[in-house]
Amino acid sequence: MSAVVGVLNESLTESIRGFYKLRKAYVTLNGILEAEARYMKKRNGVGSGAPSRLSVESLRSNRSARSAKVMPGGFGDGMGSKPASNAPSIRSVNKNIAGDLAAPGAKPNGHNAAIEDDDDEFYDADEDLEHSQNIDDVAAKVDDLSMDGGSTANNRPPPAQIAIPSYHGLLDHDPDSDVFSNPIDVFIHSGANLYFGLLLVMISMIPPAFGKLLLIIGFHGDKDRGIRMLWQASKFHNINGAMAGLITLGYYNTFVGFSDIIPDHDPSSTDQNSVEGYPRQRCEALLADMRSRHPKSHLWLLEEARGQAANRHLSTAISILEGSTKSPLKQVEALKMFEKSLDAMYMHDYVLCAKSFSACVSLNNWSHALYYYIAGAATVELYRKHRTSDPKVAEVYAKKATELLKLAPKHAGKKKFMARQLPFDIFVTRKVNKWESRARDWNLPFIDVIGVSPVEEMIFFWNGYKRMDKSQLETSLDRLTWSESPMNPTWAREGADEKAILSVLRGATFRNLTRWDDARAVLRAGVLGVDKAELKGGLKDDWTAPAAHYEMGVNCWMQRGEAAENGSGAAIEEKLVRECESWIDRAAKWESYELDARFGLKIATAQDTLRKWNERKGKR
Repeated sequence: MSAVVGVLNESLTESIRGFYKLRKAYVTLNGILEAEARYMKKRNGVGSGAPSRLSVESLRSNRSARSAKVMPGGFGDGMGSKPASNAPSIRSVNKNIAGDLAAPGAKPNGHNAAIEDDDDEFYDADEDLEHSQNIDDVAAKVDDLSMDGGSTANNRPPPAQIAIPSYHGLLDHDPDSDVFSNPIDVFIHSGANLYFGLLLVMISMIPPAFGKLLLIIGFHGDKDRGIRMLWQASKFHNINGAMAGLITLGYYNTFVGFSDIIPDHDPSSTDQNSVEGYPRQRCEALLADMRSRHPKSHLWLLEEARGQAANRHLSTAISILEGSTKSPLKQVEALKMFEKSLDAMYMHDYVLCAKSFSACVSLNNWSHALYYYIAGAATVELYRKHRTSDPKVAEVYAKKATELLKLAPKHAGKKKFMARQLPFDIFVTRKVNKWESRARDWNLPFIDVIGVSPVEEMIFFWNGYKRMDKSQLETSLDRLTWSESPMNPTWAREGADEKAILSVLRGATFRNLTRWDDARAVLRAGVLGVDKAELKGGLKDDWTAPAAHYEMGVNCWMQRGEAAENGSGAAIEEKLVRECESWIDRAAKWESYELDARFGLKIATAQDTLRKWNERKGKR
């Protein structure tokens, strides 16, 4: 976990160090899991013979340890109790592993790809040859460890034969299985699944260009395997299980919710072998389990609110966040406030949205520029709503919106990721500079040169349309209509890029209303039919063209799903998939543009989904 945090450091040097440690963690965890898989094969009679010694992952101890439910990292009152007398401590096991795993070619300075102290020096890794040796070495050594000091030869009957699903090769037994009779086995198994699963998911979600670099140095992401491992770890009643549950729910409620082209999945399914799509009932069951385990934790209330928002119940989500007691942890309060701010933005509750994002500034040191910007954007909508009906109130909102929006760029660039400025900080700075330039050129107040609703634009970037019900989507269309209405005297002066923003936002709204033809028509007329040169350069919004290509692909995918449900025929379904692939491929190959990493995550998920569809249909 320290390696993961190190990668997310502001300093490029520290991030590189983090990747180096992440590499070692990857090798070690992979070795442990390979040893686990080999043991289970032997245990079930798959190998050449019965194992002569018990492995770390599957040793059996006194039944009393199992019945007491005492395990390292547990949350119970007895978590400080000692394990069975014949089971060594985790510290002693780790020490033995470290001593036994010295590779034949290890360097004198202690460098080892498998085990190394946290305060090591930073070396260039010589792992071309050692990498595969170390994985096998770790697996073999761990497999041969004995935690009771004796042989397995005794008079006990052999364990029951348990079938393991061969297509993913993971140990997926429940916590009450006799495989986990030793509490140390439980801790090692749940911990290895938690951290290696997290690594696999993280690496699989890295943008393609950077992902290829990681592949060269030995990182191989596998989202499906990683999610299965997180689900497995979440079964256990210890800190590893709690962390795995939190990460799993966060993945489905945020990353899956952020994407549009995802595999088909029955939301009512509880199949433990399936990790595709959004398994609503399974996530709800996991959340209920975690709430019962940790009833006082505010993190599960946050995940419950995210789940409600993902199911288009925004008012319920806000009620959950507002109704809970205050958490003693400031970080948790910051997360709750940010989630409430987003939900208020999706609901078009502009007063609550502006108030909540302003509160985020005092709770969080990151993204102050974004918080001020969205608070100002929400206030712009309040100004526009009262401009004709109540000019005095509108004037107050105009002053406040101008103040917040001009304050945003002053806070940009204070936080960095891998020594680079945050993407939204760059976006906010350019956007405000664009409006200030137009105010000078058009000789108009700053508030009156702001183009298409900046709140709707932010909703699109956060994929808020996917969380809205029909009435909220209709409200979004009404707010977008303002730009072309007589209440906006500057629309005739707008350039092609501003009109393209309106088209993309309308297209996304139409799509979520299942108005496919309207979505396609507005995208073709407002973006795809415009010369690309008119949509980039200077202070223009250059993200609209690739976003329109992506939106066209999503429309095809959604229509495919409807065609499959209606039984329209395999030929029509395949035609729509091929068209979808064409649009997504063009979006993936687009030149560099603003917020390309954000769109890149959606595009990478879409490409993975299309690949799986082709494999399932036997097309490729």
